Order: sequence, then C-alpha cells, then structure tokens
Amino acid sequence: MTDILPVRIDKFLWAVRIYKTRSQAADACKRGRILINDIPARPAKTVEGNEILTVKKPPVSFTYKVIVPIENRVSAKLVINFIEDLTPENEKSRLEMRQAGFPGYRKKGSGRPTKKERRTIDRWADGFNDD
Repeated sequence: MTDILPVRIDKFLWAVRIYKTRSQAADACKRGRILINDIPARPAKTVEGNEILTVKKPPVSFTYKVIVPIENRVSAKLVINFIEDLTPENEKSRLEMRQAGFPGYRKKGSGRPTKKERRTIDRWADGFNDD
C-alpha cells in the first residue's frame, strides 16, 4: 500500500475546486482566510489526511475535512472522494440570503432580464450613484 504524502495547501485548495486558480488559493492563505485546525496557514503549509480546513469567503466560513490530500486537479464529481463538507446549513443559508437580497442578482438559467426588471435594476443602481 502506498503512503499518502502531504500536499501544499494552495495546491490542495485548487485541486478540490475550492478556488479556480492556485494563485487565488495562495492569496487567500496570505490574507489569513485559510485555517488548518484553527491555525492560519501560509501557501506552503502542508495538509495531511483528517485535518479540518476553514475557508473564509465572506460572508460565509466553509468547513471541510480532508480525506485524502491530492495535488492534481480532479473533476467536480470526484471531489467528494478527497474532501468532506462539514459547513453548517446556517452558514450556507447566509450566502443564499445575501444573494437573494440583491435586486441585481439573477438565478442561474433565468435568462436575460425583461424590460421591467431592467428598469428596476437601473433604478436600484442609480440610488448608489447619488453623491
């Protein structure tokens, strides 16, 4: 049986699709938004199995458990083999509430806004430009 080698945290976050690019993952580490077992992690910090990751993407703090550390990017369907999502539902609902409260936010797949919706969005946006 092969031993599981530790992997850099920035590579791991990119490999399991938490961040789109490795540089975004490294930047989040530098800003202190990534915690490994409640300790701030730098991009070069290694992650091993059974560690708890906290990823702060304001306004939500996601929590994950590392099952197997990997450094090569995998498809979205395979991510569940390497990481377990422990984020409480109230944290996830915070993100949904924030998106739903923004008048310019449209659900994916809902198409282009109608003329009436466009006017509403424009009126809302103009309220922020009154200086």
